[in-house]
Amino acid sequence: MRSTRFSKGALVAATTALVLLPAGAAYAGSGPATGPSQKLTRTSAPSPEGNPASKRAQASGVCDDAVQIGERALIKRGSETLASVKQFYSKKCHENYAYLWVWESFRKTAEPYDVTLGVYSYDDDSVHAAKAWKATKQQEFWSEGANTVEACTSAVGSLRPAGSPQAYQAFSQKRC
Repeated sequence: MRSTRFSKGALVAATTALVLLPAGAAYAGSGPATGPSQKLTRTSAPSPEGNPASKRAQASGVCDDAVQIGERALIKRGSETLASVKQFYSKKCHENYAYLWVWESFRKTAEPYDVTLGVYSYDDDSVHAAKAWKATKQQEFWSEGANTVEACTSAVGSLRPAGSPQAYQAFSQKRC
């Protein structure tokens, strides 16, 4: 009787040890090299993150090396998020850009809305590269380049839903 209990205990211990042992390890760079066809390619598709290579960005003259600076801001109506506002910077072109992305949860049911967008300078208390769109269902918006790199700035955007007397706005984190 005692040997059976010992055998069962040994079997459980051995099985547990095998389950807990890793079968192998993977290390960065230890796998096969990524072929050219598998590497990420730059797309011209718009995205919530902001894609300076998108068609709308290129139409606004956004330099393709633009990167987000500062924290994004959300345009809200009560608890509903309508859009995101971000600021981008291009080292190559030495410009700032404002970016606004209308959230799909709002856009899919909304009537055409109005949008304004620009780069606010704290140094001269004005909005640079301001643009406006009336009665649109567009999702992605870019300002033109603002010559404000030497100033403290934020991207500022507003969205006025159809039928609303007021626009809702937000501004990204101040960057100096």
